[in-house]
Formats: sequence, structure tokens, C-alpha cells
Amino acid sequence: MLTYYLRGPRPVSWFDEARISGASGGSRLPIDLHEDAEAFELVAPVPGLKAEDIAIEVEDDVVTLRGKTAEPETSEGEYLLREIASPAFERRIRLPVAVESAKAEAVVEHGMLKLRIPKAEEARPKMIPVQSR
Repeated sequence: MLTYYLRGPRPVSWFDEARISGASGGSRLPIDLHEDAEAFELVAPVPGLKAEDIAIEVEDDVVTLRGKTAEPETSEGEYLLREIASPAFERRIRLPVAVESAKAEAVVEHGMLKLRIPKAEEARPKMIPVQSR
């Protein structure tokens, strides 16, 4: 025999909100992270944001991206449906090797954030000459 249990609506807890919006508490910022022999290149979509709306922090091997869009102006009345959110975002990425944060470069162009962080000299691959005897 099949039995159905009907429950009332479940209240949203802080855990549910974090799971829905991303572990950082804000919107989950999608990124592409590429590595070559010299540096890491990170690309993230940030539509509508200007350079002054974005903060980038590098501490040891952790890169933190933060940003916040302005709340849209509303006219009189109330929302019947609101799906276009303008929340703050924060995303932390741990890099596998040490980097030189002083030489990092970031550019916002056409709604895309491009960040290049050179690897530390000790983390770059080295060529070792082979001698014959």
C-alpha cells in the first residue's frame, strides 16, 4: 500500500539560503581559471559592474573576488514577482602554488573580469641542463 504524507511549507533556514545562493552567502560567481607555466588567468562575468565596483584581494595562495551592484530604483507600488536580483558576491579560490600578488593585473572589459596573477619564481618550472662526462 502506498502512503503519502502531506506537510506544510518548510521554513527557509540560513543553511537553505547559503545552499541556494552559494557557500559564500552571496550569488555564486562562475569563473574560468587557466594555468600556464608563467601565471594563472581568471575570467569571470560581471555584467553591469565597473572597475570600482569590484575588489580583488590576494593573500598567500587565496584569491578573493568581491563585488556589489546597486539596487535598482523602484517606483511606487510593490513587486508581484522579483527574479532579477542584484546581490553582492564573494568568491574565494585557493591556487595550487604561490603567486606574486604585487604583479597581478585585472581588467574589466565588455562585462568580463580578466585577472592575471604571475606564479612566484620558485613555483615556476625550471630547466636543468644535463652534462655528459
